Amino acid sequence: MEYFWYIVLVAMLAVYVVLDGYDFGAGIIHLFFAKEEKDKKAITNAIGPFWDANEVWLIAAGGVLFFAFPTLYASSFSGFYLPLMMVLWLLIFRAVGLELRGQIHHPLWEAIWDKAFGIASLLLALFFGAALGNVVRGVNLGMVQNGISTHEPHYFFLPLWNESFSPQAEHQGIIDWFTLMLGIIAVVALTIHGANWIIFKTNSDLNSKLKNVVFKLNFVLLALVILSLFIWHIIEPQPFHNFIKYPFLWVLPIITFIGIFGLFKVRTFKKDGYGFIFSSLFLVGGLASTVASIFPKLLPSTNAINPSLTVENVATHEYGLSVGMSWFFIAVVLVAIYFTIQYRVFKGKMDDIGYGEH
Repeated sequence: MEYFWYIVLVAMLAVYVVLDGYDFGAGIIHLFFAKEEKDKKAITNAIGPFWDANEVWLIAAGGVLFFAFPTLYASSFSGFYLPLMMVLWLLIFRAVGLELRGQIHHPLWEAIWDKAFGIASLLLALFFGAALGNVVRGVNLGMVQNGISTHEPHYFFLPLWNESFSPQAEHQGIIDWFTLMLGIIAVVALTIHGANWIIFKTNSDLNSKLKNVVFKLNFVLLALVILSLFIWHIIEPQPFHNFIKYPFLWVLPIITFIGIFGLFKVRTFKKDGYGFIFSSLFLVGGLASTVASIFPKLLPSTNAINPSLTVENVATHEYGLSVGMSWFFIAVVLVAIYFTIQYRVFKGKMDDIGYGEH
């Protein structure tokens, strides 16, 4: 039963990355490439009807984590408390940047909220990428020092960084050279994803420029992904052990590279939605490949004293998991109805939606 909820949790996170990921990417495009007012409006129109619904997937994933894996929830929300508060404030600033910009039509007012929206989107992409890096790298569960566990086996706390900036230090930080690299990969990938969404949903004058941006950034993304695979050997001596043990898992990295290589043809696609499909494949395949590489661990332990948090040892009682399954299927039906209506109402190009105008 716990494996079912594990798949549900990963699926929800994948949906969140794809849907809210294009919001983050659109914000980064807004920050660096939207110089004229018409371009800024085109970007906000493209995401306006969707961004708040997209963020609900993060809340839903947190709810599943709390319900199905409460020990992991308690451990993570304690250990990652500082960055989680920073993420919360960034989500707030990003939202108010979208909502408050149109309240007063003054260049200074609009510039402030434009920057809030763009910078918050950039930092959120960076932080979520670094968060994935922390999960893959593992943490010092129990806060072991000199071979002695100073806290409960599932407890840890991380500062933003440590003095050595190394992922292999006894007491790691949230940000080190490994997690920072994954954060940069996330920024590049979501910038590409957001650009593809804007191309898909608008007829903006930016679109031809964005196709070139996607093409060029894709070289950077491919180089970073290859580099990260080599660096992964430093963190995990046997990074592909699950893929060797379960050969069917190779379909996940294949999906990842289909996505990334497909993006090299973005300038020749006859339909604007193809780029978004390929960047979605990359994001889903990359996340699933990363999760599969550490399975069944959910949060690895970097010390030999306390065990890693796994699907088995952090799951709630089987009775609770089985009861929750009934309500889950009801929720799936309601969510499917909602999203079907939403995306049908706002199908096609969004240039004239007029989001944020008051």
